[in-house]
Amino acid sequence: MSRTAPAPADLGIEVLSVPEGAPVELDLRLEAVMEGVLVTGTAKAGLEGECVRCLEPIREDLEVTFQELFVYDDIRDSEGAEEDDEVSMLQDDLLDLETVLRDAVVLALPFQPLCQDDCPGLCPECGVRLADEPDHTHEAAIDPRWAALTKLEQEPTD
Repeated sequence: MSRTAPAPADLGIEVLSVPEGAPVELDLRLEAVMEGVLVTGTAKAGLEGECVRCLEPIREDLEVTFQELFVYDDIRDSEGAEEDDEVSMLQDDLLDLETVLRDAVVLALPFQPLCQDDCPGLCPECGVRLADEPDHTHEAAIDPRWAALTKLEQEPTD
């Protein structure tokens, strides 16, 4: 079964995520098993964010796979199981894929997304993007102990 659904809020990490309301293409396979329904699927969505080194925008596509067992309410009650937050449950024959999708997307994202693998980042002194100006340099910093001598050089002599 294939479906397209809007992305929920906060689907990703702070610097790289699926924009809220963006289409997420789901390709799902639902299987009835003794305990409930086994959901196996893939999700495709577009990511937006920024490079953590140079702050350039990043736009790429993401495809994740997931598998989750949704347990029937009545089977769980008959076994006398305690409440467990780790177990996904069917609620009135409906299943909520948001948590499963969120887990799959967040685990698939890079911890520190980069615009390119060898992104040099920004100049720590002036903030220029080093990928645009690879030969960018500054004069050597003056030792603060000798900084007072530079004033002598700049003063006019009589």
